[in-house]
Amino acid sequence: MAHKDGIFLMNCWYVAAWSHDLIDGRKLARTLLEVPVVLYRGDSGRVVALDNRCCHRAAPLDLGRIEGDCLRCMYHGMKFDPSGKCIEIPGQERVPPKLGVRSYPVVERDGIVWIWMGDEDHADPAKIVDFPAMRDPAWRGIPDYMHYDANWMLIVDNLSDFAHLAFVHTNTLGGSEEYAYKTKPVAIERLEDGFRVERWHLDSDPPPYHRKVIPNKTDKVDRKNIGHMQIPGMFFLYTTFAPAGSGLKDGNKEGARSYCNCQFMTPETRRSTHFFWNYLHDFDLDDPNIARSLRNSIEEGFMEDKAFIEGQQKLLDADPDFKMLAIGADAALSHFRWVFDERVKAEQQAAKSAAQPVAMPVSQRATA
Repeated sequence: MAHKDGIFLMNCWYVAAWSHDLIDGRKLARTLLEVPVVLYRGDSGRVVALDNRCCHRAAPLDLGRIEGDCLRCMYHGMKFDPSGKCIEIPGQERVPPKLGVRSYPVVERDGIVWIWMGDEDHADPAKIVDFPAMRDPAWRGIPDYMHYDANWMLIVDNLSDFAHLAFVHTNTLGGSEEYAYKTKPVAIERLEDGFRVERWHLDSDPPPYHRKVIPNKTDKVDRKNIGHMQIPGMFFLYTTFAPAGSGLKDGNKEGARSYCNCQFMTPETRRSTHFFWNYLHDFDLDDPNIARSLRNSIEEGFMEDKAFIEGQQKLLDADPDFKMLAIGADAALSHFRWVFDERVKAEQQAAKSAAQPVAMPVSQRATA
């Protein structure tokens, strides 16, 4: 089921919510890939995702009532089971079999609710990306959410671009403008599903967010970043800081502190995005203030990004014909856009081929 405009990649898993978004009987209304969806947790603990529009009079089902694992529309009382089938109509004995709403495949794993918006026949849970740090007791973090009034690919561009750290995040995540001039990727690995970039910054001052949570706040550090971007818009950043000159480049991790940053971009519409993130750390795990400090620092950095990204969207909306030009730092993001576009084209072509009637062989036409 490909989107008619070819804007979105439909046949893949997207993050729909954090597990904690569905506590206390909450019904979560969320637009995903321009489709209104309602998510809820049934009495059995199962997470269900249905079209958030009753098939009777288009009433929003998030205003309904959870009954077991089912959802009752509170406009005229029609009841839908987790498959989306209408199983009860008050005052009417027979329920026409065509009455129902679409149900979407959902998998809950490691505190994340994943949803498949495309062809159900291709919804293989084995295709969900695995991020072990989310469940590893050796890591701590606070999952969070942010909404962007901008296309998700602009956020992907931003996360693919380490050069902007020095200027947008000088006083938060980057540390100084020196980062832009003295560091270069030591490896850019172009992958079928995205890219992997490795970058080093040696003998530098610790950036503000790291300085807040370490004891030796003025000592120089060696910094290693490995970023991995995957289709459709999932970014994992592994960062390690160690005392300058301690041999981190040679594999010595004594005195090192590491972070795992996971970020998931799910299109709401072609001009707005659900942004899920968690910044995990592997040190001082008995101190909850570390995770809180990091969460606040990263949010501060994301708000700096948000101002630029939403500003970009407004300018692009005003001039849709504007063509962005690339520079050397754009190698990774340019590759990701190309890979993504090729995946969408392939999905569109497969959908067209499946919709075309199969031609009858000439030998059979004569006898038909």
